[in-house]
Amino acid sequence: MATLFQRLLAAIFYLLKHKWLFLFSIVALTLLAVGVGKIYQNWDSDPTRGAIAMEDGAFGENFSTPVYLDQGWSASDSMWFYNTTQGSDLIPYDFFMVLEEENSQQPLRSNKNMDRYRYLPQKPTFFNPDGLPVGFTKDTYQGKDFMGYTCAACHTSQVNYTGKNGKTTAIRIDGGPSMADMSSFLADLEKAMHATLVQPDKKQRFIDKVLARRNDYHRQEEVVADLDQWTRTVRLYNTVNHSHIDYGYARLDAFGRIYNRVLQHVINKNQLAHALQMVVSPAHQRILTDAQIGKVLEGVGENILVDKQLGIVLDRLASKEKDYPGLNQRDLLRVRDRIFNEPNAPVSYPFLWDIAKSDYVQWNGVAHNSDVGPLGRNTGEVIGVFATLDWTSKKPNGFSLAATLTGQKKKNEIVDFKSSADIVNIGRLEAHLKSLQSPQWPENILGVIDKQKAARGRLVYAEYCEACHEVIERDNWDRIVVAQMTDVNFVGTDPAAVNNAVAYKGKSGNLKHTVQSTAVGNLIIAEDAPVVQILTSVTKGVIATPDADKWFIRRWLDTLYTIAASFFENSIPNTIKSGNYKPDTTAQPYNSLLAYKGRSLNGIWATAPYLHNGSVPTLYDLLLPKKRDKDLKTEEYRPDSFVVGSRQFDPVKIGFRADGYSGFTFNATRVGDLNGGHEYGAGRTPQLDGAQLPALTPDERWDLIEYLKTL
Repeated sequence: MATLFQRLLAAIFYLLKHKWLFLFSIVALTLLAVGVGKIYQNWDSDPTRGAIAMEDGAFGENFSTPVYLDQGWSASDSMWFYNTTQGSDLIPYDFFMVLEEENSQQPLRSNKNMDRYRYLPQKPTFFNPDGLPVGFTKDTYQGKDFMGYTCAACHTSQVNYTGKNGKTTAIRIDGGPSMADMSSFLADLEKAMHATLVQPDKKQRFIDKVLARRNDYHRQEEVVADLDQWTRTVRLYNTVNHSHIDYGYARLDAFGRIYNRVLQHVINKNQLAHALQMVVSPAHQRILTDAQIGKVLEGVGENILVDKQLGIVLDRLASKEKDYPGLNQRDLLRVRDRIFNEPNAPVSYPFLWDIAKSDYVQWNGVAHNSDVGPLGRNTGEVIGVFATLDWTSKKPNGFSLAATLTGQKKKNEIVDFKSSADIVNIGRLEAHLKSLQSPQWPENILGVIDKQKAARGRLVYAEYCEACHEVIERDNWDRIVVAQMTDVNFVGTDPAAVNNAVAYKGKSGNLKHTVQSTAVGNLIIAEDAPVVQILTSVTKGVIATPDADKWFIRRWLDTLYTIAASFFENSIPNTIKSGNYKPDTTAQPYNSLLAYKGRSLNGIWATAPYLHNGSVPTLYDLLLPKKRDKDLKTEEYRPDSFVVGSRQFDPVKIGFRADGYSGFTFNATRVGDLNGGHEYGAGRTPQLDGAQLPALTPDERWDLIEYLKTL
């Protein structure tokens, strides 16, 4: 009797002899895997969606188990979104599970700490057996487990409201803008890892706990070597992304950080040496000699640098041993500024409902949503949130889809864009968002809407707001949300985010002299190129590189299936942008990005603080003017200083508690933090057609606020 293995082998040989049947079988297996995956999505249906109550939380917040509103998602829909990996690998999973705080034996990952960073604590459930916070998950890449982020870490929020009876009700909002302070979390992660590395007792406890997990580590030497490497990697990330603008809670310069991760991985040795030669002191004197540069670059790969190598270069630049230059912190930042760009334009985490139904997304409308646009946008996002980028250089050997799409096919060497980015899950997550709806104002919790005031407010909205913020039906499956772009000089809001997106440049590595298409024609990527060009190219390369964790045929079929699905399942048409903005030209091919996006305001009540950079605490404040030097002190103006971090909701002005506690103090005094512009309600910003409407009266402001609750 033939063994099962012999039967399987015979079946494979039979299929290979009948090629079309073989291909059909592979495709069928792929579709079966997709189908099984969709069934698997429903396996975690915890009725509370993993949410837990908090006592003695940050800023004195206490609340019972959060409730959910009807946003079109079931419990299993939420749980799958929270816990599905997109390929983010921040640090080894075993490390995150046992790492202590810098100055105590308290786990860094404790619920109390996660709440302090304003991540949302969770209990263990089927998809989340270790009880990680919302948006933290395990990713397995090349046989090892890592802790990384999911979309939900930045796009799930909570609103707390304390009623007259003193009871606080917490409302979880799927797709809402997070209150997270990622920058502080990563800074404390670095401190905790460094303390573990240098304090003998803490180090030994860490080693013992990692080994006790019996997962990816089996010898003490392995733990110590990886702790040293990953501490260097996190320190490198934080050094590269140091900013003079404090982000605080509820915002992040995601684009600036994505740009820097890309630049870190495309630069080659010659370009790095040239950049180091150009680092000068305030007196315009070089701070590094050629001999010092040669010394710090010893052993560095010629065509691609990896995290480990650039971290070593950073250590050598700061070291005073072995003839290294021993640079101080200021000079290290001067080096940083020659290679990278300061991410000094933090923006609010955008809300995700209707994103899959939008024609253009991101605050500056940089990402079109037709065809494979969503796949590219989300791949760029996972590159920014710590996808492992195992990019290498190699000689061309046959056809390469990635080399073709990135314009490298005639190069002497090409970049292999192998990474941990999970393109299949990225596509599935985008599709999952199609059914997410905006949250409706819960009258049973936050109070009954005054229908007469709201009706009057609807008329105000039509006159002052609707030209940029169309009113849509939240549950219309066929809806398309049109972005109305407004030139930054016209709308007058803080210009840092749009200016950086266009102006920031970096070394293009092996992409130098490749060709890239724009809306106004093809251009050649220079050695010092706009980072938006470099990001576009590497995103194509990552998408076109099959998943290294799947067997050969399956990974190619997954790649082709995902790309094809992006084309055929995407209902968003390929159109030009709407609004009032500078058009792209052959001389300025990215002019249209110097604008901010207006979109429908459904669910806007749950998305404070406001404006793209989170510089206005409430919707009521947004309708007030920015105070100028000659303005009367007796009038009402937007606050130039307020506190951020509390989830305690203000149902009158519509926003979060903005004073009376020790959160992050937001001061609207510097570029990146400015709170002016978008002063339509104050009669200072003209409409798209140039009409200058009068300032709203106090009654009109309150009527409009009441209407905004209904959206």
